[in-house]
Amino acid sequence: MLTFDTDLPADSLEFCPQVGFEDIFVCGTYKLVDSDRRSNPKVEGDAVVISESKNTVQGPQTRKGQCLLFRITKNPEDEFRQIQRFNLPAILDMKWGHRSGAVPPILAIADSEGSITVHEWREQSMTQIDSIRCATSDTLVLSIDWSNRRRQDASPGTLIASLSNGSLCILTSTETGSMAITNTWHAHDHEPWVAAWNYWNTNIIYSGKSLLWRGDDLKLKAWDVRQGFESPAFVNKRFDAGVTSIQSHPYIEHLLAVGSYDNTVKLFDTRKLSTVMTEADVGGGAWRIKWCPSFERKSDLLVASMHDGFKVMRFGSNNENSDWSSFSGASEIVNRNDEHESMAYGADWCYGGQLANGKSIVGGCSFYDHKIYIWSA
Repeated sequence: MLTFDTDLPADSLEFCPQVGFEDIFVCGTYKLVDSDRRSNPKVEGDAVVISESKNTVQGPQTRKGQCLLFRITKNPEDEFRQIQRFNLPAILDMKWGHRSGAVPPILAIADSEGSITVHEWREQSMTQIDSIRCATSDTLVLSIDWSNRRRQDASPGTLIASLSNGSLCILTSTETGSMAITNTWHAHDHEPWVAAWNYWNTNIIYSGKSLLWRGDDLKLKAWDVRQGFESPAFVNKRFDAGVTSIQSHPYIEHLLAVGSYDNTVKLFDTRKLSTVMTEADVGGGAWRIKWCPSFERKSDLLVASMHDGFKVMRFGSNNENSDWSSFSGASEIVNRNDEHESMAYGADWCYGGQLANGKSIVGGCSFYDHKIYIWSA
């Protein structure tokens, strides 16, 4: 187990998926600084938004953050080192573009001042190449997702972003290579903490709403870009707590994982979103969920479980001949990391393939103790 102190609270960790750069990963941090705080209410485990209610804070707020860039060694269980650190407004989410190896890696970063910045790998470090304002500076960009997970080429793909004002926005590449907003619409009455593409059909976008303390309606919504955005194509209201994370499976069409504050991960067939295929108790709110990028471990899901650490859930079998039926059966925890002393927020798999022992390198970060953890699972 390797650790690193990020100084500021850490809430996002992402490995680079691009061939030749799988040894690179980033961590984002978020620090809320208040000029005058009267109270610090507990908000259902969501450290990022603690005390941001207008009824509990007086005076202006500053949210500062940093992006930390690291490289792991050839034996990643032995060492990783920081190669860059740069300041930004507080970071809520980061995603690498899934591009071909013919172009440099790019990284999109969602910040607390209504913007998304795009950074490109140049001369052994990241250089900012674009900044797109999605909303006013008092609006947080809560989550982002690239559309081209399964169709990797030289183009950057399309971004979906969710905003704290209840909106979603789509950003596409222009003829000049920069990103521009092409659609924005009001999707939820309160904060949609996650928006994600259907990687098999990028006409479809999923979004979810959380924050129980605001009387959520606890909805998972699906949007079809071909039908416009006046109303969702589908709504699932059958959640006991807010939706916090969504990911389409990269190898199995129609399989969708959805994490919630109710300590569960639910699997859905996207052709029948009204019915849960199976669900797993992950012990804490599922803030981040990531399917393993190795086909050999396609049944394994990495979960950052907020109050209950990091764990790998296995749904059914990783047998090459396993089919849909294996995902509707029982699940088990095959690895867990409880070393953190805070909220388990960011988590990701290394894309470098499996180690000699069949395990994979994974990373996680926790909030108040501002730590990164790298281990094999």
